[in-house]
Amino acid sequence: MSVRVGTCSWADDSLSKLWYPPGVSSADDRLRFYADHFDTVEVNSSYYALPTEAMAIAWAERTPPGFVFHVKAFGMMTRHPVKVEQLPPDLRSQAEFDHRGRVQHPSHELREEVFRRFRRAIEPLRLAGKLGGVLMQLPPYVVYKPQSIAYLEWAREQLDGLHMLVEFRHRSWLTDDALRPVLSFLEELPATYVMVDAPRLAADNVAPTVIARTSDTAYLRLHGRNKATWNVRGGSASERFDYLYDRDELAEWVAPLRELAGSAADVWVMFNNNGRSTDVSSGREIAQAPANALELLDLLKDAGVPVAAAR
Repeated sequence: MSVRVGTCSWADDSLSKLWYPPGVSSADDRLRFYADHFDTVEVNSSYYALPTEAMAIAWAERTPPGFVFHVKAFGMMTRHPVKVEQLPPDLRSQAEFDHRGRVQHPSHELREEVFRRFRRAIEPLRLAGKLGGVLMQLPPYVVYKPQSIAYLEWAREQLDGLHMLVEFRHRSWLTDDALRPVLSFLEELPATYVMVDAPRLAADNVAPTVIARTSDTAYLRLHGRNKATWNVRGGSASERFDYLYDRDELAEWVAPLRELAGSAADVWVMFNNNGRSTDVSSGREIAQAPANALELLDLLKDAGVPVAAAR
């Protein structure tokens, strides 16, 4: 089985300003250029606003056969607070929000409707054979407890027939005592456990790197290892994930990915580092995620690990 590598968005600021060549500026051209280099991507914009069917149709049309989109669940679907203006206009009147305009505790009916609209929006990708998984990235305050398990069971029902990917961001899910029952739970759900590469910090909101799979799919997200910015109060996501892996750090993943490729039906590696760095050899600024993704592909090829080519 070939390892397939991509980035968590094709439209981050660093890619838009540094990776795409001059003249590649429209949404159409950027996705087509991206698909010339990678055969998979995570849709990140869907976390901030529900996608639309028109978007999904356009994404499918702009990419070649075999290209796969993994779609990040809208924030409300993963129990994140959302701003009321992030909801479709016709749903805003159904939402109760606090003084900061945040919907913290949506009604069961509202959350269910959001799941329905999300499913409907990404249906064109499924029909085109280009839908991978739906990424359910839980917030760091969702801990391992019966209520959290019950919510994942309910979410699985809402995503019936779709591939559900689950990423934990509180280490209570992956302690020595919890790990085996959590992985068994995901196997039975069924859902794919998402492995993470993140800073090595003894903090509750940093999930440890546990190499495992709970389905015939292996899924890895690389968030960078920026210890200095991960837990800065008031820091942004772009600051937290601002990190360029060096070659030795990427090489650490060659052996695990070789082993996973020998047993899994699908192996996905997605880079979520979204900043910019100075390339030592050229002295120019580069976008971290695509640079690291291409470097990992080269490392895997050199090690004889089968990788999928974009075209």
